Amino acid sequence: MSEKNDHQFDVVVVGGGPGGSTASTLMAMQGHRVLLLEKEEFPRYQIGESLLPSTVHGICKLLGVSEELEKAAFMPKRGGTFRWGSSPEPWTFSFSVSETFSGPTSLAYQVERMKFDQILLDNARSKGVEVREKSSVVDVIEEDGVIRGVRYADADGVRHEVRSRFVVDASGNKSRIHSKIGGTRHYSEFFQNIALFGYFEGGKRLPAPNSGNILCAAFDDGWFWYIPLTDELTSVGAVLRREALERVQGDKEKALMSLIDGCPIIAEKLNEARRVESGPYGEIRIRKDYSYIQEKFWRPGMVLVGDAACFIDPVFSSGVHLATYSGLLAARSINSVLGGDFEEEKVFEEYEARYRNEYALFHDFLVAFYDMHRDEDSYFWTAKKVMNSSSSGLESFVELVGGGASRESGLVNAGSYAEQHESTFREFSDLVDEPAGESGTDRDLFDSTLVQSVLEEGAKIQVHAALGEVLDDEDPIREGGLVPSADGMRWAHPSY
Repeated sequence: MSEKNDHQFDVVVVGGGPGGSTASTLMAMQGHRVLLLEKEEFPRYQIGESLLPSTVHGICKLLGVSEELEKAAFMPKRGGTFRWGSSPEPWTFSFSVSETFSGPTSLAYQVERMKFDQILLDNARSKGVEVREKSSVVDVIEEDGVIRGVRYADADGVRHEVRSRFVVDASGNKSRIHSKIGGTRHYSEFFQNIALFGYFEGGKRLPAPNSGNILCAAFDDGWFWYIPLTDELTSVGAVLRREALERVQGDKEKALMSLIDGCPIIAEKLNEARRVESGPYGEIRIRKDYSYIQEKFWRPGMVLVGDAACFIDPVFSSGVHLATYSGLLAARSINSVLGGDFEEEKVFEEYEARYRNEYALFHDFLVAFYDMHRDEDSYFWTAKKVMNSSSSGLESFVELVGGGASRESGLVNAGSYAEQHESTFREFSDLVDEPAGESGTDRDLFDSTLVQSVLEEGAKIQVHAALGEVLDDEDPIREGGLVPSADGMRWAHPSY
């Protein structure tokens, strides 16, 4: 096996998924020399994804891929439909009921990740990023406590050493180098679930205009996602609590079909469908332990982006949002250092604070969503029952999922957390628990304080993408913090 030293880059990005493509593109657009290393050859399989409006109309517009997304003719979705909570009938929420997402931005897409990720990676190339596929990073280069590059092997087994000012690890949940940051990866004690999923052709669609919506349906052993990727292709997955592991042992197809039979609304949608048995969608797959957060997000010379840093339960499809959002934050931080605006510690403290805050918002949202179901015999059992705790159900839940890993004081002090969020959780829970109207009439979840807080950052990105500049009145999220620059590509001091 030979070895080769490559010329220096400003940044090496590890991983060509949405987070890596976003970060590398936004840095190359600022004139920096960026190398992106991807271990696989695109297009490659990734689980299908239900995108959020802020990704489609915010991040993707900033990246300059809006036309490509339209040409790809991905399945449009106007919101989500749920058989969830105390109502026995499905109910729907629509993006258009929010002033933020009204008009053209009220639609998002269901995407085949093979196609979506290819669009983002090709765009990175067109913006000046040097992309090397079939290149597997095996280690980082460290000098005097600072990360100064990576070592990787190409498809021919040739070892390369690449030096750079920064390394961005966007290589996902199976990252080989995330531990180089230091600290540990903390897995959620509650959201430690198991997903069994496959793909079907010929599945039924919801009535128009909701035919492109993701359908999420709770049943005794967990919940199902039902994502229409095309007019014919549907991604179907069962998310089970870890105690149900024996349900997915042995014959995976038999297990999946048995679970489908146990969820009438999904079984009815698939009663005339056939499972895809060949090609990239022909395998029934299992994914476990997919909710976690890294103790540290950065160290001098290196930052974690997307799933390399954290991932949360997929019920609201936050994965690509968090990946691309963190890619934007990382690009702002590195652009600021390379441009001489700020010291590294200042910008990455801002990066970590904002990314953890966004993660915590989705965490809170999911706590409320899971906690609202009051049937203790269902999957969404109360944490009080699980822990045999004398504390309140909400406090017990926080004790169970918090673990202190996120460094959010509220998640460490369950009593304080419960006191701070009780009203917003109950507000959201009561809204969802309202009886469904005729034909599952749209429910205005955007009236909820909790939902508004989750959407706030995405709304700012959409406004920036639409206007080409960041609004002047944006405030820092913490004392002494920074705000986006006028063009959104760097950090700046607040104007006051």
